Amino acid sequence: MRILLLNPPHTAIGSRCVPDDHLPPLGLLSIGGPLIDAGHHVELHDADSIDQPLPDIVDEVVKRAPDAVLIGHTGSTSAHPTVALLTRRIRERLPTARLVYGGVFPTYHWKEVLTEEPQVDAIVRGEGEVTAVKLMNALEQGTPLLDVRGIAFRRLGVPFATPEQEMIIDLDAHRTGWELIDFDRYHYWGKKRAVVMQFSRGCPHLCNYCGQRGFWTRWRHRSPKKFAQEIARLHREHGVEIVNLADENPTSQRKAWKEFCEAMIAENVDVEIVGSTRAGDIVRDADLLHLYKKAGVSRFLLGTESTDEATLQKIKKGSTTAVDMEAIRLLRKHDILSLATWVVGFEEETAKDYWRGFRQLLTADPDQVQLLYVTPHRWTGFFEEAKKRRVIQTDVRRWDYKHQVLATKHLPPWLVITFVKAMEVGMQLRPRAWTRLFHHDKKIRDAQRWYYRIGRGVWFFEWKNWLFNESRTSDGPTVEEMWGKAQVHEEFPLAPRKHKKAA
Repeated sequence: MRILLLNPPHTAIGSRCVPDDHLPPLGLLSIGGPLIDAGHHVELHDADSIDQPLPDIVDEVVKRAPDAVLIGHTGSTSAHPTVALLTRRIRERLPTARLVYGGVFPTYHWKEVLTEEPQVDAIVRGEGEVTAVKLMNALEQGTPLLDVRGIAFRRLGVPFATPEQEMIIDLDAHRTGWELIDFDRYHYWGKKRAVVMQFSRGCPHLCNYCGQRGFWTRWRHRSPKKFAQEIARLHREHGVEIVNLADENPTSQRKAWKEFCEAMIAENVDVEIVGSTRAGDIVRDADLLHLYKKAGVSRFLLGTESTDEATLQKIKKGSTTAVDMEAIRLLRKHDILSLATWVVGFEEETAKDYWRGFRQLLTADPDQVQLLYVTPHRWTGFFEEAKKRRVIQTDVRRWDYKHQVLATKHLPPWLVITFVKAMEVGMQLRPRAWTRLFHHDKKIRDAQRWYYRIGRGVWFFEWKNWLFNESRTSDGPTVEEMWGKAQVHEEFPLAPRKHKKAA
């Protein structure tokens, strides 16, 4: 079967403001490898990496004449409007091609997608490596789709979902289709050849704004040694210099992460590793951080989310500001950069909250900071809490955590973005931050300078976008009116289940 994997262009600021820094679409590559091994002819068209106009994408798809187009995007919710428009145009030009949609948004919104987008033939829900192969085999052989677990399609004209696919226990059993990409096209941290990879899936924690537990079911990890060997091979054969971990929490299990660090040290390759983790894991591994550094870890994003203890408890973060600060201190001690995220847009926020948060961020002293807006998705616990809040941004393309989408009681939107932009300037122009531009470690020095260069462009772009391109409304619907009822566990088959602790 001729299969085209299609990564559509994304309107998120992260994609549009950093034209030279793009990472390959790991989700599509993850199903590409298994599809190739199953005997299918597979190609990838990454339209996002070149910000290709939709008419040109359609022309490219038509030229390749695939039997099936599998489409998905990492920025799943905010990319959905583009996917919907693109698939409609593809259907007009290729009436017989099968259009299959995968990712987080269609996994949770399969009923709405199949109802509103008649051109979409099927949806892959959750992990795709096994499901995509079985679906393509069924389409090729003409066998009933009812026999394929983990998909949704129309049965007698009505959206229908088959039982969930069994969770993949052995993450090493399905290879990534690296042969589908041109490594020259993907860079990060300023022209350094880069890829995105995944050591683990899921997260054992209960933060109520996150859908990791629902989508991935439970935390699992790859073989530390095999993962290190794959990184080393990509470096030696393709010149990869940066590995950006897609994991939500790769360090969840101390033993497995320690084995990975030791395996990377044994491979002795000059590769930098960046990713996200929890501050508590950094504090737990205070005696292992020298191994982190030797293994190539250059930066960890720490989801501090807030400097207010009451807010941290409300969102069930399972951490404290004291732990966050200690993690930043420990990372700096070992010459590993810290990127702290801080979330704004909670309903009761006041100017005093921003001032207090800014002062606490100054005290924590992260090397880099990223301010995001709280964004409810109906598969998370936070959706239930926010369902009656007023939406001020109904353009789904803006639901990317970089735009304010919910009204706050005490602050108008213009004041919220003013506080956000002022905090960003204050954090990055403080003397202690500037000194890191001249750090003794060249890699840290280069990373900080890249961060400042990109941050400057993003800062002005966001102001311009807010002033001239923002589609805000003062009379929007409530969250529930816009998205429908929350997807409680009984309504959604991929809800967290009880499992034995991962080995």
